[in-house]
Amino acid sequence: MRMIAVDILSELGTPSYAAEDADEALFMLAAHPGISVMFTDIQMPGGMDGIELARRVHALRPDIGIIVTSGKQRSPYSAMPERGIFLPKPYRAQQLLDLVGRELSFIG
Repeated sequence: MRMIAVDILSELGTPSYAAEDADEALFMLAAHPGISVMFTDIQMPGGMDGIELARRVHALRPDIGIIVTSGKQRSPYSAMPERGIFLPKPYRAQQLLDLVGRELSFIG
């Protein structure tokens, strides 16, 4: 699923990176300061879920748009960071593209 999302996002013509887990995502954010939107699943390998990753990213870089998805959990808005967006699975490719495009225009 991760690589499908990267393929979908490549349609926007912006660099996209895939991380295996939250620790790798945090490393990538530090290594690529131009990242402006993060898309994560709530369930992911490792000791940190996508909600905790979203909170940490928002604390470190409040300028980054955050989109969180899940096929099992619904409406985690109370746990999301400010301006965090929840995209329930299954989603259409166009929905993801629209949300990321909206975040990019909001930030840019």
